[in-house]
Amino acid sequence: MIFLDIFRTLTTPVELIKCLRSIKEHAFVASEYPVVLTLEDHLTPDLQAKVAEMVIQTFGDVLFYPESDCLAEFPSPESLKRRIIISTKPPKKYLESKSIKEKECVSQKVEDSSEEDPWGKEVNDFKDNLDAFNKNDIPEEGEYQEEEDHDEVDHKLQQNAATEYKHLIGIHAGTRKGGTKVWLYADPSKVKRISLSEETLEKSVLSHGTEIIRFTQRNLLRVFPKATRVDSSNYDPLIGWMHGAQMVAFNMQGHDRPLWLMQGMFRANGGCGYVKKPDFLLKDGPHDEVFDPKKNLPVKKTLKVKVYMGEGWYLDFHHTHFDVYSPPDFYARVGIAGVRADSVMKKTRTIEDNWIPTWDEEFVFPLTVPELALLRIEVHEYDMSEKDDFGGQTCLPVSELRTGIRAVPIYDHKGNKYKSVKLLMRFEFI
Repeated sequence: MIFLDIFRTLTTPVELIKCLRSIKEHAFVASEYPVVLTLEDHLTPDLQAKVAEMVIQTFGDVLFYPESDCLAEFPSPESLKRRIIISTKPPKKYLESKSIKEKECVSQKVEDSSEEDPWGKEVNDFKDNLDAFNKNDIPEEGEYQEEEDHDEVDHKLQQNAATEYKHLIGIHAGTRKGGTKVWLYADPSKVKRISLSEETLEKSVLSHGTEIIRFTQRNLLRVFPKATRVDSSNYDPLIGWMHGAQMVAFNMQGHDRPLWLMQGMFRANGGCGYVKKPDFLLKDGPHDEVFDPKKNLPVKKTLKVKVYMGEGWYLDFHHTHFDVYSPPDFYARVGIAGVRADSVMKKTRTIEDNWIPTWDEEFVFPLTVPELALLRIEVHEYDMSEKDDFGGQTCLPVSELRTGIRAVPIYDHKGNKYKSVKLLMRFEFI
């Protein structure tokens, strides 16, 4: 039985077949766009064969099979609707490496014997002829043949398993051998995917930020949480997004602010799960330059946000949820998450003892890269003696804000929308 294990997190192993069946059942409920399954496996050839059989039987015609092992470019999400794509490293060429090692061992033995044996080749040949006449050393008929046949069968089975498993891989994951410049080399004849931990990415962007962006113009970059996040917490996804990373993997059970940013980013494009990267991350500039998130850029547009009032807590919360003896004291935090120059957080005054707070405050946010900016909104209840209580949050892509007065729905810390809680706000670009 094969289990899917979430390493170094507070979760229990799950049977792989159960995961595959659940993915098939729910893959296209939210959208018809493709689902990419990234596998990190450490399987022997026989287990790879079992996984291949499970995947084929479970997904059937929904599975995407590439036309060749080396794709010149990745197909568009539009052309892969209702397809499931497997992404992992190709299986190691076990037999080839084994054969090479065996040949090296035999060659080494021959060299060692010729160097150490003072009698030379003629005496060794004579000794071999004498041994052939020793009946005790003559093998029974078929004894050696059975061992050779058994090895040959194992060889073929492993080779077939590796071939079958490799055939399932729609997106080949590359290895990070050599220095940073080596694995960031963008081969014009084929595309690949590489994976970086958040720590590796943070270190790499300090000295190779523009090279990473150039790499992601044609290739895929996947970022994943560092191993020490055993509490299923998350990291800032904007580091990956502003450097062109297409896959920013998260601990979805970690309900924290970084996950709110992730949910906000993918509210764009109708919530289909795919958001087109800005053109400046896809193409070079007029002088063959690429986007540099650290560079000081001029302001492109300015967003004015006015927070009028909020309501609905009285309907969605128990009357003693925030304070046992009096109505809540609400305040709102409004800000921008984006490139460093645009990121900021501001706060309204606290409205005391009121279930329907009226702030009527305006905030101005100059934006240098509005394409990557997210509007962050949080509501808290002020508590003098303890930590402030959480009253709701939302995160919205600035690129999809509609100007005018809007009723903005608010979500809980898990990302579930409250039934009644809303903020009355106005958005304006100047």
